Amino acid sequence: MADAAPQGKLIEFKGASLAVMTAYIRDADAVRLADALHMMLGGMPDFFAGEPAILDFSQLGGQPERVDWTALISLLRRYQLQPVGVRRLPPHLHDGARRVNLALLGDDVPAAERPITPPAPAPASTAEVPPLAPVAAGAPADEPPRAPTQVVERPLRSGQQVYAKGGDLVLLAGMSPGSEVIADGSIHCYGPLRGRALAGARGDTSARIFSTNFGPELVSIAGVYRTFDRGIPQAVAGRNAQVRLSGSDNLHTLEIIPLQND
Repeated sequence: MADAAPQGKLIEFKGASLAVMTAYIRDADAVRLADALHMMLGGMPDFFAGEPAILDFSQLGGQPERVDWTALISLLRRYQLQPVGVRRLPPHLHDGARRVNLALLGDDVPAAERPITPPAPAPASTAEVPPLAPVAAGAPADEPPRAPTQVVERPLRSGQQVYAKGGDLVLLAGMSPGSEVIADGSIHCYGPLRGRALAGARGDTSARIFSTNFGPELVSIAGVYRTFDRGIPQAVAGRNAQVRLSGSDNLHTLEIIPLQND
């Protein structure tokens, strides 16, 4: 006797909208890209934590005859960035992209516009931590409206990631090593700052990072970053501190200074 047919559908398709990072490829040479990524990301092999990415070739310098796709994809995956497709690729390079199973996408495919330099591109999700208690934030009439401040009340565990798009991020309970927070504005952490904190993700050089217990793995403002492989400076380790940029528009320096009333 034949087995009874299973109840319900074994497969079902539904439309979905996903935020996918864009990586702008300006040089197709894998060796030069490897050197650039090492300098940008400080050699951190897990910087992107498995985020999917579209490779955009609209800013590619010149018209290379070929691309070493195997080397390029291997390089990006070394930093746990997962290429899923290409767009604005010169037509004579299409066949090579298809052979390594990259989708050829149109210009209208939505993608999160976070640069691949620190701060790293925008996360695809907020990893189990939903935005809580938005606080209204006004903006002058001649400027684009600023997004509400995103407030996270629970501590962030290792592997969790939060992105405050268009505004500031407030952490009321701190974050653990291995977690990551990204904000287009400033980051305020009223607890241990132990993971990676990236403010000014869209280039806002006036953004800052504030912490009541400073001890991160990496901090970045508008792409200018610092890691702490050799330890946190004694003047700010475990104390109230702020991170800001100083200098001119052409040469910014990352400053980490104690806050008053420590």
